[in-house]
Amino acid sequence: MSSPTGPDAADDPHHLAQWRAIALLVLDFDGVLTDNRVLVDETGREAVWCHRGDGWGIARLREAGLTVVVLSTETNPVVSARCRKLGIRAIQGQADKEAALVALAAELELNPAQVAYVGNDVNDLTCLAWAGLPLAVADAEASVRAVARRVTTRRGGYGAVREVADWLLAARGTAFDSHST
Repeated sequence: MSSPTGPDAADDPHHLAQWRAIALLVLDFDGVLTDNRVLVDETGREAVWCHRGDGWGIARLREAGLTVVVLSTETNPVVSARCRKLGIRAIQGQADKEAALVALAAELELNPAQVAYVGNDVNDLTCLAWAGLPLAVADAEASVRAVARRVTTRRGGYGAVREVADWLLAARGTAFDSHST
Protein backbone atom coordinates (compact mmCIF):
# COMPACT_ATOMS: atom_id res chain seq x y z
CA MET A 1 0.00 0.00 0.00
CA SER A 2 1.21 3.50 -0.82
CA SER A 3 2.30 5.89 1.86
CA PRO A 4 -0.08 8.79 2.41
CA THR A 5 2.76 11.27 2.73
CA GLY A 6 5.23 12.80 0.35
CA PRO A 7 9.01 12.76 0.48
CA ASP A 8 10.63 13.90 3.69
CA ALA A 9 13.97 13.80 5.47
CA ALA A 10 13.44 10.15 6.38
CA ASP A 11 13.40 9.16 2.70
CA ASP A 12 16.59 7.70 1.30
CA PRO A 13 18.67 9.86 -1.08
CA HIS A 14 17.78 7.73 -4.12
CA HIS A 15 14.08 8.21 -3.46
CA LEU A 16 14.45 11.98 -3.07
CA ALA A 17 16.52 12.08 -6.28
CA GLN A 18 13.58 10.49 -8.07
CA TRP A 19 11.27 13.26 -6.83
CA ARG A 20 13.83 15.95 -7.71
CA ALA A 21 14.13 14.59 -11.27
CA ILE A 22 10.50 15.48 -12.05
CA ALA A 23 10.26 18.13 -14.78
CA LEU A 24 6.66 17.52 -15.87
CA LEU A 25 3.55 17.12 -13.72
CA VAL A 26 0.57 15.76 -15.66
CA LEU A 27 -2.87 15.96 -14.08
CA ASP A 28 -6.12 14.30 -14.97
CA PHE A 29 -8.87 16.92 -14.69
CA ASP A 30 -12.13 15.36 -13.48
CA GLY A 31 -11.58 13.88 -10.03
CA VAL A 32 -8.12 15.42 -9.59
CA LEU A 33 -8.59 19.17 -10.11
CA THR A 34 -12.31 18.75 -9.39
CA ASP A 35 -14.31 16.69 -6.91
CA ASN A 36 -15.53 14.58 -9.87
CA ARG A 37 -19.00 16.15 -9.82
CA VAL A 38 -20.50 18.29 -12.56
CA LEU A 39 -23.32 20.81 -12.42
CA VAL A 40 -25.40 20.84 -15.59
CA ASP A 41 -27.96 23.59 -16.20
CA GLU A 42 -31.07 23.35 -18.36
CA THR A 43 -29.10 24.41 -21.46
CA GLY A 44 -26.53 21.66 -20.98
CA ARG A 45 -23.82 24.05 -19.84
CA GLU A 46 -21.45 22.43 -17.35
CA ALA A 47 -19.68 23.84 -14.31
CA VAL A 48 -17.31 22.25 -11.80
CA TRP A 49 -15.82 23.15 -8.43
CA CYS A 50 -12.05 23.70 -8.25
CA HIS A 51 -9.84 24.42 -5.25
CA ARG A 52 -7.92 27.70 -5.20
CA GLY A 53 -5.12 26.05 -3.25
CA ASP A 54 -4.48 23.79 -6.22
CA GLY A 55 -3.99 26.87 -8.37
CA TRP A 56 -1.58 28.30 -5.84
CA GLY A 57 0.45 25.08 -5.83
CA ILE A 58 0.52 24.95 -9.64
CA ALA A 59 1.78 28.54 -9.76
CA ARG A 60 4.59 27.71 -7.33
CA LEU A 61 5.58 24.65 -9.39
CA ARG A 62 5.71 26.75 -12.54
CA GLU A 63 7.87 29.32 -10.71
CA ALA A 64 10.20 26.45 -9.74
CA GLY A 65 10.56 25.52 -13.42
CA LEU A 66 8.24 22.53 -13.65
CA THR A 67 5.85 22.15 -16.55
CA VAL A 68 2.27 21.35 -15.53
CA VAL A 69 -0.23 19.96 -18.06
CA VAL A 70 -3.79 18.67 -17.83
CA LEU A 71 -4.51 15.51 -19.85
CA SER A 72 -8.19 14.66 -20.22
CA THR A 73 -10.23 12.05 -22.05
CA GLU A 74 -13.08 14.50 -22.52
CA THR A 75 -13.17 17.76 -24.43
CA ASN A 76 -14.91 20.40 -22.36
CA PRO A 77 -14.80 24.21 -22.36
CA VAL A 78 -14.62 24.19 -18.55
CA VAL A 79 -11.25 22.38 -18.75
CA SER A 80 -9.95 24.94 -21.24
CA ALA A 81 -11.16 27.84 -19.10
CA ARG A 82 -9.59 26.53 -15.90
CA CYS A 83 -6.28 25.75 -17.58
CA ARG A 84 -6.18 29.21 -19.19
CA LYS A 85 -6.72 30.73 -15.75
CA LEU A 86 -3.88 28.60 -14.34
CA GLY A 87 -1.58 29.35 -17.28
CA ILE A 88 -1.11 25.68 -18.13
CA ARG A 89 -1.66 23.58 -21.22
CA ALA A 90 -4.74 21.40 -21.60
CA ILE A 91 -4.64 18.34 -23.82
CA GLN A 92 -8.21 17.12 -24.27
CA GLY A 93 -10.18 14.53 -26.19
CA GLN A 94 -7.61 11.79 -25.69
CA ALA A 95 -9.16 8.33 -25.86
CA ASP A 96 -5.62 6.88 -25.56
CA LYS A 97 -4.21 8.91 -22.71
CA GLU A 98 -0.98 6.90 -22.54
CA ALA A 99 -0.18 7.63 -26.22
CA ALA A 100 -0.83 11.33 -25.58
CA LEU A 101 1.41 11.25 -22.49
CA VAL A 102 4.23 9.51 -24.35
CA ALA A 103 3.93 12.03 -27.21
CA LEU A 104 3.98 14.95 -24.76
CA ALA A 105 7.09 13.62 -23.04
CA ALA A 106 8.78 13.12 -26.41
CA GLU A 107 7.85 16.66 -27.44
CA LEU A 108 9.45 17.99 -24.24
CA GLU A 109 12.41 15.58 -24.60
CA LEU A 110 11.69 13.91 -21.28
CA ASN A 111 11.86 10.28 -20.22
CA PRO A 112 9.37 8.57 -17.88
CA ALA A 113 11.59 9.19 -14.83
CA GLN A 114 11.06 12.92 -15.32
CA VAL A 115 7.26 12.67 -15.38
CA ALA A 116 4.82 12.61 -12.47
CA TYR A 117 1.20 11.74 -13.20
CA VAL A 118 -1.77 12.29 -10.87
CA GLY A 119 -4.89 10.23 -11.54
CA ASN A 120 -8.07 9.02 -9.91
CA ASP A 121 -9.80 6.47 -12.16
CA VAL A 122 -9.15 3.37 -14.25
CA ASN A 123 -8.60 5.37 -17.45
CA ASP A 124 -5.45 6.73 -15.75
CA LEU A 125 -3.89 3.32 -15.06
CA THR A 126 -1.77 3.12 -18.22
CA CYS A 127 -0.42 6.63 -17.64
CA LEU A 128 0.35 5.80 -14.04
CA ALA A 129 2.21 2.66 -15.16
CA TRP A 130 4.24 4.67 -17.69
CA ALA A 131 5.14 7.67 -15.50
CA GLY A 132 8.19 7.57 -13.27
CA LEU A 133 6.21 8.99 -10.37
CA PRO A 134 2.61 7.70 -10.29
CA LEU A 135 0.41 9.55 -7.79
CA ALA A 136 -3.25 9.26 -6.81
CA VAL A 137 -5.74 11.42 -4.96
CA ALA A 138 -7.20 10.14 -1.69
CA ASP A 139 -10.59 9.27 -3.18
CA ALA A 140 -9.20 7.55 -6.28
CA GLU A 141 -10.46 4.12 -7.26
CA ALA A 142 -8.78 1.32 -5.28
CA SER A 143 -6.95 0.01 -8.35
CA VAL A 144 -5.46 3.46 -8.92
CA ARG A 145 -4.38 3.89 -5.29
CA ALA A 146 -2.78 0.43 -5.45
CA VAL A 147 -0.35 1.41 -8.24
CA ALA A 148 0.46 4.90 -6.96
CA ARG A 149 3.82 5.66 -5.36
CA ARG A 150 2.04 8.12 -3.09
CA VAL A 151 -1.61 8.83 -2.30
CA THR A 152 -2.65 12.28 -1.14
CA THR A 153 -4.51 12.78 2.12
CA ARG A 154 -6.80 15.24 0.36
CA ARG A 155 -9.53 14.28 -2.09
CA GLY A 156 -9.61 15.43 -5.70
CA GLY A 157 -10.96 18.98 -5.93
CA TYR A 158 -10.16 19.60 -2.28
CA GLY A 159 -6.49 20.56 -2.46
CA ALA A 160 -4.93 17.25 -3.57
CA VAL A 161 -2.89 18.99 -6.28
CA ARG A 162 -1.65 21.53 -3.76
CA GLU A 163 -0.49 18.61 -1.61
CA VAL A 164 1.42 17.14 -4.57
CA ALA A 165 2.96 20.56 -5.25
CA ASP A 166 4.10 20.74 -1.63
CA TRP A 167 5.74 17.31 -1.96
CA LEU A 168 7.55 18.18 -5.18
CA LEU A 169 8.78 21.49 -3.83
CA ALA A 170 9.88 19.94 -0.53
CA ALA A 171 11.92 17.33 -2.40
CA ARG A 172 13.70 20.18 -4.18
CA GLY A 173 14.29 21.96 -0.91
CA THR A 174 11.92 24.71 -2.03
CA ALA A 175 9.04 25.38 0.30
CA PHE A 176 6.49 28.16 0.29
CA ASP A 177 4.32 29.63 2.98
CA SER A 178 1.34 27.28 3.20
CA HIS A 179 -0.63 29.90 5.13
CA SER A 180 -0.75 32.35 2.24
CA THR A 181 -3.55 30.68 0.26
